[in-house]
Amino acid sequence: MVIPSSRSTVDPFHAMDILAQANRLKAEGRPVLSLAVGQPGASAPEQAIRAAEHALRSGQIGYTDALGRADLRQGLAAYYGKRHGTSVDAERILVTTGSSAGFNLAFLALFDAGDAVAIARPGYPAYRNILKALGLVVIEVPVGPETDYTLTPDSLEREARAAGVRLKGVLLASPANPTGTVTGRAALKRLAAWCDDNKVAFISDEIYHGLTYGAEEVSAVEFAPNAIVINSFSKYYRMTGWRIGWMVMPQHLVRPVECLAQSLYISAPELSQIAAMAALNAGDELEGYRAACKANRDFLQQRLPQLGLCLLSPMDGAFYAYVDVSRFSNDSMQFAKKMLLEADVATTPGMDFDPLEGHRALRISYAGTLADMQEATDRIAHWLQRL
Repeated sequence: MVIPSSRSTVDPFHAMDILAQANRLKAEGRPVLSLAVGQPGASAPEQAIRAAEHALRSGQIGYTDALGRADLRQGLAAYYGKRHGTSVDAERILVTTGSSAGFNLAFLALFDAGDAVAIARPGYPAYRNILKALGLVVIEVPVGPETDYTLTPDSLEREARAAGVRLKGVLLASPANPTGTVTGRAALKRLAAWCDDNKVAFISDEIYHGLTYGAEEVSAVEFAPNAIVINSFSKYYRMTGWRIGWMVMPQHLVRPVECLAQSLYISAPELSQIAAMAALNAGDELEGYRAACKANRDFLQQRLPQLGLCLLSPMDGAFYAYVDVSRFSNDSMQFAKKMLLEADVATTPGMDFDPLEGHRALRISYAGTLADMQEATDRIAHWLQRL
């Protein structure tokens, strides 16, 4: 028997395990509502669908440059000018097979095995798992009210000293998953400047941009030319299954990342690139979805505490509520499984996002419809009463 490599022994992504179980129950005819994954409740913008249909019927599908189609890269450069008032050279943009490919490429281009990279805790579990699989040292930095739920230079220095390492990289998401934290301009500038001063690579995950609710939405491209910025069409643009994203890099990293992309991915799917170009111009439809997410957020922000599920962080962006379940359970995994089996509502256990404190937390996705949120919370309320 061949023994699996040590790099393959990463933790499971519990959200996907819960989703798989939810899908099995749905196939059996159960009326499951899935609030477990960040899957937008609406389809891709109509303009994107029409563009993809035309491309498919005309046979306009094939390999592209590893960097991506020139028209999409130019469209993304224009996006930064329009949305963030900053000039980005299209030559610094690489189109990726979803944001996941962007993270792989960034980690491979920036770090060697054994390098230490800091991420927030709680935070997206795939960061931790990809870094570990690549042989990197993960430094999980706790975030909470004392740090405004984001990474700070002080917290990074403290955790690096405690671990006895020199940081080679910092990865920050804003808006963040699962906390919904939006890091404001001043805090993001301080973090980027600290990384520059200490020769630490800075990666800014901006895949939930567009989904903020009154908070200050800032891109690192505005003031951090040395940062790698990663974004995606999966969330605001509602194109999860199309597997299409992008990254903005400093010029000196473009060629190394391009060479990695050539061998790892060839190119992002051209059909998805064509659809993404059209999606960039679907402003009214996209803003309609943002408004729907805000309505969901406003509803849950009031309803969840009424159920005894207190919020563990502000819901300033993305489409997640991170809640405390310790009043009912000290095992969020079993709690989530029991809720799914007994209330037909799928949520994600906090252990995905925080190996130390996640046993008392759940993440609830509000990417679907308001009707789903109302029905799901009614089911949860009745179930908790029975508990």
